[in-house]
Amino acid sequence: MMTKLSFAPSARFIRQLSLGAALSAGLIMTVMTPAQAAKTSLNLGMSVEPAGLDPTIAAPVAIGQVTWQNVFEGLVTIDQAGKIQPQLAKSWEISTDGLTYTFKLQTGVKFHDGEAFDAASAKFSLDRARGADSVNPQKRFFASIASIDTPDAETLVLHLSAPTGSLIYWLGWPASVMVAPKTADDDKVTPIGTGPFKFAGWAKGDKVELARNGDYWNKDAAAKLDKVTFRFIADPQAQAAALKSGDLDAFPEFAAPELMSSFNGDARLVTRIGNTELKVVAGMNNAKKPFDDKRVRQALMMAIDRKTVIDGAWSGLGTPIGSHYTPNDPGYQDMTGVLPYDVEKAKALLAEAGYPNGFTFTIKSPQMAYAPRSAEVMQAMFAEIGVTMNIEPTEFPAKWVQDIMKDRNFDMTIVAHAEPLDIDIYARDPYYFNYKNPAFNALMKKVQETTDPAAQNTIYGEAQKILAEDVPALYLFVMPKLGVWDRKLKGLWENEPIPSNVLSGVSWDE
Repeated sequence: MMTKLSFAPSARFIRQLSLGAALSAGLIMTVMTPAQAAKTSLNLGMSVEPAGLDPTIAAPVAIGQVTWQNVFEGLVTIDQAGKIQPQLAKSWEISTDGLTYTFKLQTGVKFHDGEAFDAASAKFSLDRARGADSVNPQKRFFASIASIDTPDAETLVLHLSAPTGSLIYWLGWPASVMVAPKTADDDKVTPIGTGPFKFAGWAKGDKVELARNGDYWNKDAAAKLDKVTFRFIADPQAQAAALKSGDLDAFPEFAAPELMSSFNGDARLVTRIGNTELKVVAGMNNAKKPFDDKRVRQALMMAIDRKTVIDGAWSGLGTPIGSHYTPNDPGYQDMTGVLPYDVEKAKALLAEAGYPNGFTFTIKSPQMAYAPRSAEVMQAMFAEIGVTMNIEPTEFPAKWVQDIMKDRNFDMTIVAHAEPLDIDIYARDPYYFNYKNPAFNALMKKVQETTDPAAQNTIYGEAQKILAEDVPALYLFVMPKLGVWDRKLKGLWENEPIPSNVLSGVSWDE
């Protein structure tokens, strides 16, 4: 690691050196160069090391946090405000029936290995994502694409089998990035994209290195850093130590809210609390007694004081929610008042449902810190209405996925849903909630039948209300984005509308 110079020569001092005979201009350059070099590299920490580097073949968000918008790009992108912006497609038109999407592509774009990006490679990427043998984690995004035409190298035409109002947004996701036909099979270990950084190396268990792409097509968004090193450190205490020692310049998703105050007064580091899409919910098995009774679910929701949960689980850092929706999302409505904290009303609902003396059940809690902490607070609250909740630690992801997602062998679980705008999971069949509501399903179908944002927002508002009243899951809070980084770093995203570490706009303040 390069040592940063604490000595920055003043202009007057440099003039004195240049006038003196003792030091040559060459020596002055020797003094200055290391300080300048230190300003073009970045050591960035992450809690989780991705198992691979291709976001189009696996779901873990850590993959995109390394490669999305750094190595790989899409036809469109999602900016820090959560808005869709052109990228490899410079413009597009949607037919009035919503069934034909015509994209005009950027010209002169090359993948990092020199292969040209054009309509043919765009078609290849989408065909790979939607094909019968596709392992894309978001294959459903592409299900309505019936066929793809490439009239010329700059034009891509998608023909849909049904209107899909979210398609443009979905095309901005990490799972939708463009890959090079000749090298796509190797992207898991050697990612090759069109982005502002090139893959430089991966020391498993330690770090991934990226280098500036000097031939990047978009000169207005070219990387300002020459080198970025992603360091993987799971332990929060070790994360804090690496930041304070200067081994790390930044930790955009710091893992321990209880340690955030330890950076107070630090001369070099700043802390930032932003927003994310991480919705912490306690999902119930709606097909299993007593959770098949809406009154029971409502009673459990009214037994919970969300603020106390946030205090106990995440040091008071979080935003209460009353539906499966965040303040980032279009058409957000605050639904926390639909079933507010009210112990007496919760008891009355239980009695009405036939459980005047409560009942006993088990929550399967994965090991991520927020889950057992939240469960312990909820356990005490449920006891106030006569309900006994046993907590069963459950290894994540393997055991949790098997028990909850595959076998549906659970009463309740708790997990943070990271996908942006994923309210439609309650209409997916099968999905672990075992929730079935034709009216909700109809809204999810209706929202895809229009591309008008205002109309979509109205529909999403209706959907939020249904979930807030039906409570197929107990809606707790949105986890914040806890950032810690060097105060001279500029351009890191403080908010996270999509899990990412977008680095093209990051630089050191001189």
